[in-house]
Amino acid sequence: MDLGYLVNPAVFLVETLFGLYILAVVLRFLLQWTGADYYNPVCQFLVKVTHPPLRLLRRFIPAIGRVDTASLVLMLALQMLASYLVFLLQGVAGVSVAALAVWSVHDLLDLVFNIFFFCIIARALLSWFGRMSYNPAASLLNGLTEPLLRHSRRLLPPAGGLDLSPIVPLIGIQLARMLILPPLQQLAALLN
Repeated sequence: MDLGYLVNPAVFLVETLFGLYILAVVLRFLLQWTGADYYNPVCQFLVKVTHPPLRLLRRFIPAIGRVDTASLVLMLALQMLASYLVFLLQGVAGVSVAALAVWSVHDLLDLVFNIFFFCIIARALLSWFGRMSYNPAASLLNGLTEPLLRHSRRLLPPAGGLDLSPIVPLIGIQLARMLILPPLQQLAALLN
């Protein structure tokens, strides 16, 4: 019996399970970096889910200023492991550690771009329905996106009650995605 049909479900499972946990670590890092409300229920959930491995890593990897380097190391290690398992399941042999690291940085940056892109869109949509600051998810969206929107409001102030400031970071995110990610893909291919 050919078990080749199990490859796609196994890849899906690895990408989903690792992806969800990596998302939790990335969100915790970003929310901590932007100074989000620690007592927010969503923050508390992310802290509880990611605390065990980070507690261990922080014994050996100190923070640098406001940057939680233990979270960065955990993100990269998990993404490298997930990518390695996917390559292994797909039968891709001989992937170098350097190529795997660059590919993982690419995937993590893509995730960060997506988080900011969709958070800005969600915040813009929520602003149409009035203030929802009492909602824990809405307050986290505000905390995460406010640093970007604050700078863009200087360039594009609200006019006639219409706030077009989300356009500036959305364009910036798309440009950064186009300028940063393809060279990383090419570098990963060269290193392999």
